[in-house]
Amino acid sequence: MREYIYVLIGAAIVALTFNLFLLPNHIASGGVSGISTITDALFHWEPAFVQWAFNIPLFIAGVILLGKNFGVKTLVGTIFLPFVVYLSKDMEPWTHEPLLAALYGGIGIGIGIGIVFKGKASTGGTDLAAQIINKYTGMSLGKCVAIIDGLIVITAALVFSIEQGLYALIALFVTSKTIDLVQIGIGSSKMALIITEKQEEVREQILTKMDRGVTRLTAHGGYTDYERPILLCVVHQSQFTKLKMLVQSIDSTAFVIVMDASEVLGKGFK
Repeated sequence: MREYIYVLIGAAIVALTFNLFLLPNHIASGGVSGISTITDALFHWEPAFVQWAFNIPLFIAGVILLGKNFGVKTLVGTIFLPFVVYLSKDMEPWTHEPLLAALYGGIGIGIGIGIVFKGKASTGGTDLAAQIINKYTGMSLGKCVAIIDGLIVITAALVFSIEQGLYALIALFVTSKTIDLVQIGIGSSKMALIITEKQEEVREQILTKMDRGVTRLTAHGGYTDYERPILLCVVHQSQFTKLKMLVQSIDSTAFVIVMDASEVLGKGFK
């Protein structure tokens, strides 16, 4: 039930964002919603009907051609999203400034799609078309999505203006980053790889003074071929400075590699 709620909430956010930001500012940032923005400008076709007209046949084609059970949740998202678009079509746009619409529209679409993904579903559309092309051409899925969305953005640039096409690219970029943010979260942890001659001392101090776990990895120096154990430690952002100072106080010649850990699952974290 929680997954269905995710799908409904996510689809509703995407639909409202479409009507409040993207459609009134003629920003066709890829996908079936981008197609419906173009057809609305050219032929005054109702965007919700256009989205149904693309989404439902694509869902059926996906089931037939890919031989894959996309699940009832994806079908719910495919039908519910245009339904909310239709219900909210008379809402007053929140801005008529294209740049603001591209930024906040991209954020809204990204949040909505990210929530739908958390419900283990999708809203169908051109993603299914990309999967079909991928199966029958061997082209990578990412390239298929990029080509489809690219064609939609180019069409928007021809129908509206080059400037509108550029705004659409901004919205696409913001959407992709926001989806990652919703799926993975903000990277608030650091992962450190520590190479030191005093690894026993460093390990003991991290365990006792910082109350953090340490993993010892077996490695060999590429130049000397000597065994050089590597200590792997993950800490919260607020603890990173303390870790750095601790290692430096024990071995000022230690070699430390630090990376952002975008998602950490386990005791002491999520």
